[in-house]
Amino acid sequence: MSVMLPWICLCLAAMALLLEAEYSQAQPRRAIFKTLASTGFLLTAISAGALESTYGQAVLIALSFSWLGDVLLLSASERVFQIGLFSFLLAHVAFGGAFIVCGVKPLAVLSMLGFLLPVVVIIVRWLWPNVPSNMRIPVGMYLVVISGMVALSAGMMWSNGRLVVFIAALIFYMSDLCVARDRFVSPGFANALVGLPLYYVAQLLLAYSASMEA
Repeated sequence: MSVMLPWICLCLAAMALLLEAEYSQAQPRRAIFKTLASTGFLLTAISAGALESTYGQAVLIALSFSWLGDVLLLSASERVFQIGLFSFLLAHVAFGGAFIVCGVKPLAVLSMLGFLLPVVVIIVRWLWPNVPSNMRIPVGMYLVVISGMVALSAGMMWSNGRLVVFIAALIFYMSDLCVARDRFVSPGFANALVGLPLYYVAQLLLAYSASMEA
């Protein structure tokens, strides 16, 4: 844990400065601190021994896609946002692959999917009136993939007791809802105030989970 601590502190400190930049709408500082915070969770994973196991390597790949998505979402461009969304979709696929590598219980995965189905229906009803027609398929695919990632994290938890991974996946899910609210429903600093801490805590927990396999 001690080798991870400097990078965890870097991530959290940069996140705090990012929140201030979001509040001030200071775009240059926003870009600097977001990139720095996201680099912090990558370095946390590496220092946790992510390169030393198949699970850790898959997690590191997923975190790298998250890092890229963070950088891309700095842009206000609709096209760049779609590419960033795809990058995060790949991150969730990679996280799901990591959970499968570690071992999952199929019944737990199916049970979690059954629980998430009505949640997804509620989210779709909430978002759809505000999502442009050209974004509905990408957003729908993203919802399916992230729900699958959460279900696989539940399967991993039941298989080998990794509660930290399940918690991280749920927090990640909630942080993405904040992004969706900001992009499609009600833009504002409140989304960042809630969503950014959730997101970075989730990434740090997933980065930390690599130490359990190293």
